[in-house]
Amino acid sequence: MQQTFEAWVTPIMIGGLILFMCFIIWDLAKKSQAGRFGTLMLFVVLGAGMLGYVFKVVITWMMENGGV
Repeated sequence: MQQTFEAWVTPIMIGGLILFMCFIIWDLAKKSQAGRFGTLMLFVVLGAGMLGYVFKVVITWMMENGGV
């Protein structure tokens, strides 16, 4: 029961955290009046860690299911 709960809740909570971090980056860009290019750069630079985590999850899933 606990393993099933953790298997469902962990991805949902991590997804929520990623969405919250995107909101924080957007709010930072808005408050600093970064403009379009500055906002894009904030998302690229600060979002790189989140993107790396997503890549890790996808690659791990592909390796476990014989996709690679």
